Amino acid sequence: MNAFLFPGQGSQFVGMAKDLYEENEAARSVLDRANTVLELDLTAIMFGCGDDSQAEADKERLTQTQNTQPALFAHSMAVMSALPSSASKPSMVAGHSLGEYSALAAAGAISFEEGLRIVRLRGELMAKAGDIRPGSMAAILGMEDADVEAVCKDASGDGIVQPANFNSPGQIVISGDVEAIDRAVALAQERGARRALKLPVSGAFHSPLMDFARDGLAEGLATLDIRTPSCPVYLNVTAAPTTDPSVIRKRLVEQLTSPVRWAQCLSAMHTDGATKFIEVGAGKVLSGLVKRTLGRGVETMSFSNAADITAR
Repeated sequence: MNAFLFPGQGSQFVGMAKDLYEENEAARSVLDRANTVLELDLTAIMFGCGDDSQAEADKERLTQTQNTQPALFAHSMAVMSALPSSASKPSMVAGHSLGEYSALAAAGAISFEEGLRIVRLRGELMAKAGDIRPGSMAAILGMEDADVEAVCKDASGDGIVQPANFNSPGQIVISGDVEAIDRAVALAQERGARRALKLPVSGAFHSPLMDFARDGLAEGLATLDIRTPSCPVYLNVTAAPTTDPSVIRKRLVEQLTSPVRWAQCLSAMHTDGATKFIEVGAGKVLSGLVKRTLGRGVETMSFSNAADITAR
């Protein structure tokens, strides 16, 4: 059984999908449609201007949350369109944070056009939430889940702090108020973390600091046509599979302020029969997390660019 995985924020890079646009007609059509749907030159943001003197400006523009999210969604969908039909039929899907929307589109639960609009709205709302209540995130490496949760609890006297991403055993990202994150990083270092470092992010994603975005996203999702997916979708919030549109809609709202249980999703998919994990979209981060979570004996495959597709 093939489990398709879709990346979230952090996997973007200037130049993403440019080779697909130039070499694959189906992918080019998807990316052109993204520009039209959003009434925005999204591909210019994704590709950059190609001038080294503008490299930092290109990177800054792409990493703005309201741009990153539709860029990643469009990239994943462009890759899906370029795959041969024999290789593009998932048995189950999951996406990391923003990638959950890509997973839903790949499974036919939402349309490409509506998916683009909702991820653009999500990005705008999350960026605004970060402006209203600035926060931070940090990666904690080499600690057990329970120990990281204890660190967050002990640091919470300085503000909100909680696990945001359970990426793999020993790799957890925490999120919350700046002072509480600083305290949690110090505590993690004192208690034997292999590494504890703050991340260069614009907000405290997957924490209560994103509360501002909930109502607006809920309103957008209320009008989103979510159909029954063609295969089970393993949800970030619960790590459980579902094909129920009402459950999907509810969990997408909860996902904003809840941890992404990614390692648990991978374990559940493996237990349920996944024999191959196929990463679709920017980068190869998720394939690495599969190996760290399930062991190097598990088969993985990544489709990120034109060369990946032609090589198969």
